Amino acid sequence: MPGSQTPTRRYSYLGPAGTFTEAALKQVPEAVGQEWCPVANLGEALSDVVSGSSDAAVIAIENSIDGGVTVAQDALATIPGLRIVGEYLVPVRFVLVARPGTRMENINVVSGHPVAYGQCRAWLDDQIPRHRHLPATSNVQAAADLFDSEKGIDAAIAPPGIEEHYDVEVLAEGIAENPDAMTRFVLVSRTVPVGDPTGADKTSLIVELPEDRAGSLLELLEQFATRGVNLTLLASRPIGDRMGRYRFVIDAEGHIKDERVADALLGVKRFSPHVVFLGSYPRADRIAATTHAVYDNDTFRDARDWLRGVIEGTPDGSD
Repeated sequence: MPGSQTPTRRYSYLGPAGTFTEAALKQVPEAVGQEWCPVANLGEALSDVVSGSSDAAVIAIENSIDGGVTVAQDALATIPGLRIVGEYLVPVRFVLVARPGTRMENINVVSGHPVAYGQCRAWLDDQIPRHRHLPATSNVQAAADLFDSEKGIDAAIAPPGIEEHYDVEVLAEGIAENPDAMTRFVLVSRTVPVGDPTGADKTSLIVELPEDRAGSLLELLEQFATRGVNLTLLASRPIGDRMGRYRFVIDAEGHIKDERVADALLGVKRFSPHVVFLGSYPRADRIAATTHAVYDNDTFRDARDWLRGVIEGTPDGSD
């Protein structure tokens, strides 16, 4: 319709402004110029998507130091109707901040997100050995809480640039134990048709084993190995109904529209009583999967054509 405007899209992310999640959202091209909605936790972000109040949400799903973000993995396993449509990598750096005029020797209580605290604990134990940790919902919130006198916080673990948002003083930089730490974020929408392969893709799914017996996990992994599909993530999470029952979070190289990946997923579906397909999407690092000729798309198509020829009795089926 002439003169009509495209509706504004809404994106939820763990706030407040300045978090690593916001840094990931800044990498989403289609989110530029749209409405960004900071929320208090991951569950709220995904609830916004399910309810339709947001078109998509950015959530952290994996860290190079601590592994998978279990609350995100469990949520994606149990909340129906969600689809991962993109991933983004954010370098993780931390600074120690306090109210202006605070001295290191006067710090007793340090606030920070539990994951960030774990990455900075060695530095804190060395520099402030008598400190006490007060968990925060985010590292930006930890900085904001410095000005809440009831919390009694002396210093906060925060992302670089926090001083642009709050009147804080940076006491120390580079306090994380691993300077090369990265966090992987995913963009989650409601279920949508799968896009086309880019040549550098990843497919995510969650799979339950059919029964608790020797060799079950091996049989699951063979669905990928025999088709030349490399796994970049394999993590177990308890299902929760009884002891010893686990689901597996899997990231595989390739796209569901790649013949080898599609064939592997068909094998997984035949094998497992419950499979959650989370999405096929471009890899953030743009690294293409390395495959041998025996696993390329043409080889799978040729094999199907040969089988069809055998069944139909055509000359092509006589090889």
